[in-house]
Amino acid sequence: MSEHKIQIEWKRDSESFDYKSYTRDHTVAYGDSGSICASAAPDFLGNKNCLNPEQAFVTSMASCHMLTFLALASKKGFIVDRYADNAVAVLGRNDERKPAITNVKLAPFVRFSGEKVPSQEEYEKLHDQAHDLCFISNSVAQCVAVDVSPDMTAGQ
Repeated sequence: MSEHKIQIEWKRDSESFDYKSYTRDHTVAYGDSGSICASAAPDFLGNKNCLNPEQAFVTSMASCHMLTFLALASKKGFIVDRYADNAVAVLGRNDERKPAITNVKLAPFVRFSGEKVPSQEEYEKLHDQAHDLCFISNSVAQCVAVDVSPDMTAGQ
């Protein structure tokens, strides 16, 4: 298969490292020159103008679903002119009472053109298939291991 890499960097920007005052802002770099500002959600003392992990999670779900849907529609001969989604992730508690994204609701709007337009049944089937084939939705139920290497160096 393939690997998908990012680099993440946070630096303290104040004298204090008090819980309520340290910055949550950090940079996520990808590719040769792409980067975004990321932070905690505002409810967790983050910057509302930066992408937070919960938004990144729902972004990956919605984007993967859309890309899978577009591939399926193309292979079936449908012409998609526009795809928009107003997706929402709900942060709650899972069955073990741990904080978790408990629900992701996708709300796609798709505009087709051409002579071959899907019926309502075909449209719904395309979305069902997109959900079943989306790498991200298939990964959510899987256990994700965190490999923490012992590379803690003081004073650098």
